Amino acid sequence: MTERRYYYSDDLQGQAQVLSCAPAEAGAYAVELDATLFHPQGGGQPSDVGVLGGVAVLRVQQQGDSVVHFTAAPLPIGPVTMQIDEAQRRLHARWHSGGHLIGWLGETRGWRPVKAHHWPGEGRVTFAPGPDAQTIEADFLQAELARLIAADLPRRQQAVDGMRQVGFGELPAYGCGGTHVATLGEVGAIVITGLKMKKGQLSVQYELG
Repeated sequence: MTERRYYYSDDLQGQAQVLSCAPAEAGAYAVELDATLFHPQGGGQPSDVGVLGGVAVLRVQQQGDSVVHFTAAPLPIGPVTMQIDEAQRRLHARWHSGGHLIGWLGETRGWRPVKAHHWPGEGRVTFAPGPDAQTIEADFLQAELARLIAADLPRRQQAVDGMRQVGFGELPAYGCGGTHVATLGEVGAIVITGLKMKKGQLSVQYELG
């Protein structure tokens, strides 16, 4: 089981132990560590990239309780330095935190978030209607997002029954395994690019401005 330090740490560099390294597909190597700062792909968010011991980390995946790092070259068993790509981490955190805000705003209008995709250039949150669902308009979302981001609410993280929850200010916290900005001002502008109804569900599409 890999210790997931990225849950409660924003550190972009740290030390870990290489537990195993084996050849993988396409010439890559699958590396397992005792602990990691790398966020694996999942929860609607791409994986971190960076370097392990000077070797490029191409992608990171969750496999059961382990986080597997696919590297461009093999690594020896033993201590290793982790270095996360800061620009990519911050970009992914901005998209993910923006998606959480859209999810909460949908809930205030009686819609229930059922699926989210926070990939750069492909952001969308899908909602199912609750019994008292109200019409949601892009102008409402745009104005409320601008208000929340301008308030620069701080992130808060906590463990509840062993599950990490993430919220901002007094907004509700949600169970989440992804990375997020430290305060909402870091998200920057969010642009609502589309609202679509399909098979009774509402899809809200968004971009970072």
